[in-house]
Amino acid sequence: MSVDLKKLEEHLASRSYIEGVSPSQADVHVFKAISNLDHSAYPNVRRWHKHIDSYAAEHASLSGSSKAGEAFCGLAGAASGEAAEEDDDIDLFGDDEEEDAEAERIKAERVAEYNLKKANKPKTIAKSVVTLEVKPWDDETNMEELEQAVRAIEQDGLVWGASKLVPIGYGIRKLQLTLVVEDEKVSMDELQEKIQEIEDYVQSTDIAAMQKL
Repeated sequence: MSVDLKKLEEHLASRSYIEGVSPSQADVHVFKAISNLDHSAYPNVRRWHKHIDSYAAEHASLSGSSKAGEAFCGLAGAASGEAAEEDDDIDLFGDDEEEDAEAERIKAERVAEYNLKKANKPKTIAKSVVTLEVKPWDDETNMEELEQAVRAIEQDGLVWGASKLVPIGYGIRKLQLTLVVEDEKVSMDELQEKIQEIEDYVQSTDIAAMQKL
């Protein structure tokens, strides 16, 4: 299969791939077609060939079709002759600089692709389930009003759950509440301080249990 290396060189002068912004089957098709050809006189083709070769293990799984690559195949029977005529024009001292610059560009592209995938990945929100105990002053404290005052505290990342009254002696009962908090948004120390500011009802608070979701 012959490949129009001159046309391919011009095409790759302003592009990283045969088609689109990532390796595809079009690149694989042309890569295989020129693997046995002397393309040393074409710096853009040489750079591209080296880059696609780095994906060798992934060739079969790359997306897209070979159609775009077929446009460069079977059109230039004299491609090798053109390469020979241009051998004298190759700047051997400039090749390394071009390849180094291209390697840096390819590396930057891959870093950008990785960062984009990472940015689009859903972030896991850390949450905790807390069992909070609120003790009243005495047995005469209205526990229903105490609970209403506690639940009136609203905050982003805080969800109040079930509750119950637990006897602690001498007719006194403490309020035990279950709540879910987003760790980055809710400080349990600050929440306890807010509850303890309800001085007409609350004597103290205590975290009985805390577990990560």
